[in-house]
Amino acid sequence: MEALESLLEQVRACRICEAHLPLGPNPVLRAQASARLLIVGQAPGTKVHASGIPWHDQSGKKLRTWLGLSPEQFYDESKVAIIPMGFCYPGKGKSGDLPPRPECTRHWHQLLLAQLPNIELTLLIGKYAQDHFLGAAAKANLTETVAAWPEYLPTYMPLPHPSPRNMFWLRRNAWFEQDAVPVLQQLVQPLFT
Repeated sequence: MEALESLLEQVRACRICEAHLPLGPNPVLRAQASARLLIVGQAPGTKVHASGIPWHDQSGKKLRTWLGLSPEQFYDESKVAIIPMGFCYPGKGKSGDLPPRPECTRHWHQLLLAQLPNIELTLLIGKYAQDHFLGAAAKANLTETVAAWPEYLPTYMPLPHPSPRNMFWLRRNAWFEQDAVPVLQQLVQPLFT
């Protein structure tokens, strides 16, 4: 417990890639050793950067709907760890935010994950998380990886990003909310008993 708290303090004070961050460093993550669900997204957007609260935006509302969790459940650090691929807002790109900075994963992920012995399910949100955690088992693209979700259970569940920008993807891939989301909710609910 103390080791994780100390590590989180170090991460929150991290300035490794400060020169590359347009809004400066503000690492956003949360975890307790008792957490049973791990959520690995991409990197905070501008709203989350400003609030310091992960998934505190429209994407977070959609994600909580998919999970069937109230905000109180979702933000219960004793049950849910939130460790994105990049901890700080990476900046704006041509078609959305830039990719997560790689320094977070290289420097911090292994240390953090070693302090989370009770994780039963890891949600891999977006291609960056899926490629990193699944490695060669990831499919050629996000749609194929998410469609293959049964292959990765019980350890991982790959998800598309719940961003409003992905509404077109969700409409084209209605099977996700029809077939995968109910199973996701069945997997998540027991972690809160």
